[in-house]
Amino acid sequence: MRQFLNETQESLLMAVEQIRSNRVRSFLTALGVIIGIVSITMMGTAISGIDAGFEKSLSMLGYDVIYVQKGSWGNMGQWWRFRNRPDLKTGYAEQINRIIADNPDAMLEVAVPQMSTYSGSATYKDRSLLQVFSMGTTADYLRTASGDLSEGRFFLRHEAASAAMVCVIGDDIASGLFPNESAIGKQIRLKNQKLRVIGVFRKQGKFLGLFSFDNQIIMPLDSFRKVYGNSMFVTIRIKIQEKVSVAEAREEIRGIMRRIRRLPPTRDDDFSINEQQAFKSQLDPIKNGIAIAGIFITGMSLFVGAIGIMNITFVSVKERTREIGIRKALGAKRKTILMQFLIESVSICLLGGAVGLATAVAITFGVEKLLPDFPVRFSFPLMMISLLISVLTGIVSGLAPAVTASRLDPADSLRYE
Repeated sequence: MRQFLNETQESLLMAVEQIRSNRVRSFLTALGVIIGIVSITMMGTAISGIDAGFEKSLSMLGYDVIYVQKGSWGNMGQWWRFRNRPDLKTGYAEQINRIIADNPDAMLEVAVPQMSTYSGSATYKDRSLLQVFSMGTTADYLRTASGDLSEGRFFLRHEAASAAMVCVIGDDIASGLFPNESAIGKQIRLKNQKLRVIGVFRKQGKFLGLFSFDNQIIMPLDSFRKVYGNSMFVTIRIKIQEKVSVAEAREEIRGIMRRIRRLPPTRDDDFSINEQQAFKSQLDPIKNGIAIAGIFITGMSLFVGAIGIMNITFVSVKERTREIGIRKALGAKRKTILMQFLIESVSICLLGGAVGLATAVAITFGVEKLLPDFPVRFSFPLMMISLLISVLTGIVSGLAPAVTASRLDPADSLRYE
């Protein structure tokens, strides 16, 4: 064992000396490995970042909330299929809640209506924000949504029942209209109506980098009707009970909605039940595309890099034939020579892997600074996988030259010029 360690240490020192004495050649040889490691690391970073950003976005929707709407999230490209469906009514939420109350075995907890529009603009004095997301709902809204209030409170049942002109705003609305003062108690104008701000949500971020939860104004349902009328898009948000599967709750909701709409068994549903799974199924092809592109680039780069390392190791064997002959004449075994050249090729690949990882870290850091909303995540397992790939590339590319060197005849090697 001690002899093996001594031979390994000696081979490692010789490999370091070879790399040091041929710096430029070693760097150029490792360039393919560097590109390959950067490719696979950035691919993993992008996929991990997408997963992390996606989970964060889904948590905003609520893992235990199902949405009943006219259209479907899973078939957004086929809107024409849903265009002729009858509109949903906000009163459905009240009917669903009555059915839930009458059924002690119900898997549902509460239904909350929501009317919304993206066409409004909010104004305070001489400041104005365009295309804010306005929503009308009930006092139970927070039971179906994530998000804490940084200031003030949400509106109460009596305020919703009396159509009080109050609202709760997102962080971007607050910072845009009230940059140097508290928004609580101030009156903002939506169209021709004034609403008093009674609460401000803590900053939440964007859903899938698209829709911002910080750009919303939430008010009582009847107050919303005063501002925008009664023909806006309706959603019924339904929270399911704890430890109930979404699939089971989905079927219960489907039965309730068919009952409310009095659909005979022969007719298809004229509503859609949406959940997070629709987004997950749409995200998978994107992740698979990134993975395929990354694996292809990585494979090509590592193949080219391995060929280069194999070639330069063969050259090294030729250049050091007399040295090999002398070592064998002094008693060096075949496995010692084999190990020496393998360690040299692995060392070059590890050097390339380290440079590739450093480059990937620098790119990730730059992306985080320049595009804070773009999801990237550099992980320790990904770093270990990259280094393991570097070692395997070194072994594969250095094996043939190392075997050739180990089989050289000592006498012929000593006569080699």
